Amino acid sequence: MQGDFRTNFVHAPGGLRHHPALVLNADYRPLSYYPLSLWSWQDAIKAVWLDRVDIVAEYDQMVHSPSTQIRIPSVIVLKDFVKPQKRVAFTRFNLFLRDEFRCQYCGARGDLTFDHVVPRASGGRSSWLNVVAACARCNLSKAAKSLSRSGMTLRRPPRVPGAEELRNLGRKFPPGHLHDSWLDFLYWDAELEA
Repeated sequence: MQGDFRTNFVHAPGGLRHHPALVLNADYRPLSYYPLSLWSWQDAIKAVWLDRVDIVAEYDQMVHSPSTQIRIPSVIVLKDFVKPQKRVAFTRFNLFLRDEFRCQYCGARGDLTFDHVVPRASGGRSSWLNVVAACARCNLSKAAKSLSRSGMTLRRPPRVPGAEELRNLGRKFPPGHLHDSWLDFLYWDAELEA
């Protein structure tokens, strides 16, 4: 697989390609780490204009209207606190994040799919407690067999992740592009230089 293996799971909207704004909650933490909470520069400027956010940092580039010019925001903070969700949605992406983008049978990265530990043909359900990330090779090898019949073992048993756990896991996988103005807000618990 070419490039960064994580890019296959995240598709950035076109407006985020140039001058995205990092969106911080009112407590100055990102709304999400993975995918990183980013708004297009157009959405960021609209939110500034509607007085919903404060600008913390800006790009050097400016946008102009007939009567106004404004620097493009690179970091914005919401004026109202958005309560983080406690419940984690059971999605393909969150499943891969929980399993740290690794096959739970062999530990390989990339070319991931998901596997039902107890096969659906044997009554297994599609839930956090029965589905794991698996590479295509392991998934084909296990097929519709039980773990004992397949001779395979799990690196970690499947579990329901907490929202805070997924936020912390997301911090391990920074996106390919991080603007310098974002760094102070993304890794505030990183070890300080002496």
